[in-house]
Amino acid sequence: MKLIDAIGIRLQGLLDERGWSQYKLSVLSGVPRQTINLIMRRLRNTLEVDTLYQLVATMDMSLEEFFADPVFDKVTD
Repeated sequence: MKLIDAIGIRLQGLLDERGWSQYKLSVLSGVPRQTINLIMRRLRNTLEVDTLYQLVATMDMSLEEFFADPVFDKVTD
């Protein structure tokens, strides 16, 4: 699995846990909904660290907490 795919899976899981929509995350984080949607649908090949940080910080997490998920153990590329 590619890193960008694991990020999308992790973000979707966090949204589900919180009962948040992509729209709510967009409004709270300032990241465009279209960008979030492309990440979740795994249609992006790259992601800027600043954008990921904004999304993660909006969910009151550190990057360390975000990446401490078993989904990232499956990243090979």
